Amino acid sequence: MVPHQNHLIARLPQADRRRLLAACEPVELRIGQALGEPGSATRHVYFPTDSFISLVTRVDSHPGLEVGMVGREGMLGVQLALGVARAPLRALVQGAGPAWRLGAAGFRRELAASPALRRGLNAYLYVLMAQLSNSASCLRFHLIGPRLARWLLMSQDRAHAERFHITHEFLAYMLGVRRVGVTMAAGVLQGEGLIRYQRGELTVLDRQGLEAAACSCYAINQGVYARLLG
Repeated sequence: MVPHQNHLIARLPQADRRRLLAACEPVELRIGQALGEPGSATRHVYFPTDSFISLVTRVDSHPGLEVGMVGREGMLGVQLALGVARAPLRALVQGAGPAWRLGAAGFRRELAASPALRRGLNAYLYVLMAQLSNSASCLRFHLIGPRLARWLLMSQDRAHAERFHITHEFLAYMLGVRRVGVTMAAGVLQGEGLIRYQRGELTVLDRQGLEAAACSCYAINQGVYARLLG
């Protein structure tokens, strides 16, 4: 396991953290790997360290739309803390890398044994709820370009690197738009010197400029996290 830590685990008291990590197993997540489907039983929870996961909702026969993202700051399967065993959204690995995995029964045992874990997950649930609701308004009111800049910032935050792999097809899928729209929006950002995109590899060249180009939703989400878990 890469020695980078999940923030929820890192916030725990030492004894709780050691006990939780002893119960977990290290896994490597692969890009495109589905970790859960809507309505399916939650068999494992995941604490990403250097990987990140898209939360995708589906409507009728449409392919899906990303409404949230989980990286080192959070966990997948937090609905178990509410006593709900079924997954509400599709979970799709967007960034490959290591994570800690724990079976549902083991997670419930750790939850019962650690008040600190319960408090941390309550705060994270609020952060995730804010992210989900913010995504709904963003999709309705903001243009593709600022939304794309926001999405790239969120991805970079979780990739912990200036460069990461992404395709126009996947971007269009995540943003719920046609590929031509993503291509045009990415072209504008590239023309302004904010990003470089070549053969599926995207590099953030000007982080400050990208933040200025993003819609207000990015700063709002960051502020909520900082207040509750920063």
